[in-house]
Amino acid sequence: MEYRTNRRTGDKISILGFGTSSLAASGEKEGAAALESAFENGINYYDLAAAESSVFPMFGAALSSVRSQVRYQIHFGAVYGPGKSYSWTTDLDAIRRSVDWQLAQLKTSYIDYGFIHCLDEADDWEQYLNNGVLRYIEVLKDAGVVRHIGLSTHTPSLASKVLDTGLIDMMMFSINAGYDYQHGDYANGSAAERMALYRRCEADGVGISVMKAFAGGQLLDAKTSPFGKALTAYQCIQYVLDKPGVLTVLPGIRSRKDLKEILGFLNSSARERDYSAISTLTPRDMEGTCVYCNHCQPCPAGLDVGLINKYYDLSRSGDALAADHYRSLAVKADACIGCGHCNDRCPFHVDQVSRMQEIRAYF
Repeated sequence: MEYRTNRRTGDKISILGFGTSSLAASGEKEGAAALESAFENGINYYDLAAAESSVFPMFGAALSSVRSQVRYQIHFGAVYGPGKSYSWTTDLDAIRRSVDWQLAQLKTSYIDYGFIHCLDEADDWEQYLNNGVLRYIEVLKDAGVVRHIGLSTHTPSLASKVLDTGLIDMMMFSINAGYDYQHGDYANGSAAERMALYRRCEADGVGISVMKAFAGGQLLDAKTSPFGKALTAYQCIQYVLDKPGVLTVLPGIRSRKDLKEILGFLNSSARERDYSAISTLTPRDMEGTCVYCNHCQPCPAGLDVGLINKYYDLSRSGDALAADHYRSLAVKADACIGCGHCNDRCPFHVDQVSRMQEIRAYF
């Protein structure tokens, strides 16, 4: 397993997390077995926005003995209780009861990441500010029950507004090639606006946990994929992990069979992860923009072209650490020999030779 560090909290988080939206479908025994297997294979980050309340006792049975080694993402606004299916609310009393019930079922006394749940409209944020829910999360944080505060949203403009408060340590956001290129129900914001949000999170040290990496399965089916062909799960995961700020992907897992397929990503080849097919639908405002896919590799001069571009873009976006990361590279932009190999291979039509000259001058 590979881990990435949330700079605001210091937590090392597995790049493959565990989404529980469909876990209840497998039944209590298989669900608990899948959770145990996930932990044994290095997964330490779990999202608790489940479809059914029956998921919570599974966690209590499977992971309570290793509680200090895992991180739970719990949503203040996703309501659960005995025999209940998921429902959404901003009612403070209902949220209090639900959180108390969740903690009891999980057999834990604390929440690693307490999330402001599913804010997509400006009115939702105003409700959280005015009805006491945000204050409740802050009180729990002061008491040590909530260790860090997170935000779940599909809307870049609202995410930016909440990030302005400085409260957020982790953000759950819907990222996939379809949404980023304005295809799908949650394709909110332009491609440029969405990329700016990812870069801001990286610059601010706010980690991103990713939902809907497969666009609800649409990208995995040629009939529903906006690219005219199906992408594989591994292509979708790599696409997400290449985005700035992203720490972990949270695919929905129902069973040990699903888990095994997702874990296969760790041993997959670069060819299996290559998502360059999406270049056929590059939006106009992203044409000629490096997306850090490294499809241009290998570079005859040994440059990591995607990483050099990423550090450049992040530095220009205000990430104070990006310049240091760039300067620590063994091979920098000034080593470019101008052969044009990267230009010929770039599916997004980036003039990387000119970019390397620009980046060399910048640093």
